[in-house]
Amino acid sequence: MRNDSIHHSLFTIHGARRARGFTLLEMIVVIVIIGIIGVAVAIFIRRPIEGYIDAARRAELSDIADTALRRITRDLRTALPNSVRVDATGKYIEYLQTSGGGRYRAEVDGGGLGEPLVFSAPDAQFDVIGPMPSPLVIGDQIVIYNLGPGTGSTDAYTGGNRAAFAGAAGPTVTIAAKQFPFASPGKRFQVVQYPVTYACEAGVLRRYWGYAIAPAQPVPPAGGNNAVLATNVNDATCRFSYATAGGTARTGVAAVTLEISQSGESVRLFQQAHVNNVP
Repeated sequence: MRNDSIHHSLFTIHGARRARGFTLLEMIVVIVIIGIIGVAVAIFIRRPIEGYIDAARRAELSDIADTALRRITRDLRTALPNSVRVDATGKYIEYLQTSGGGRYRAEVDGGGLGEPLVFSAPDAQFDVIGPMPSPLVIGDQIVIYNLGPGTGSTDAYTGGNRAAFAGAAGPTVTIAAKQFPFASPGKRFQVVQYPVTYACEAGVLRRYWGYAIAPAQPVPPAGGNNAVLATNVNDATCRFSYATAGGTARTGVAAVTLEISQSGESVRLFQQAHVNNVP
């Protein structure tokens, strides 16, 4: 009986020890170890993660800026010769967008046939030599020999050398009766759709189009349509410039500087676009 009591007591003590669980000291040691591991992980992993996030943000900003600049340069290549102008602040650039052009008949053919464009009096019809520009829309403007702002009757913004398209039948184009001041040396005409303005204003890069053509550059334009191309634009560095080269100014270069900032990251891009100024 005595041996059974001793065995029962030993079993009870052993079972109590097994059911005791973790001591406070053991829990503290585990917490300290987990803390050390957490600090090590934070130190060695945080920097690469932050670097990845920063790189992704810079790539996104670069893509936004690059897309906007590509749109601007692509549009400027469709500008009517000598129609690009920049306001005094460098925040607005405007041009007249063309949809195409062609060559007009300057005289009758050998058989005395054809509809030439007359420059000695108002004329409302002329034949197109070669393919007809497409598409032509009622209200488009036919412009001949544009020399740009400040040139009097050869400035399309003032209307001295443009007339509204009224229709076409075969090779013959009908316009609102107009006496154009000068013939084009290359017998060329351009079809203007509408003016376009790109503007840096209040942290936004915006495109305006479809408003009325005006002699003075509107800043910003009124009416028409507009769309945002980029936000978070740095107004202090966003600039447009335009310059011509050569004695005849037949080549123009438009330059755009665009900087976009977000969450401490900034991307600045510079782009130039060649503009053909042969009227």
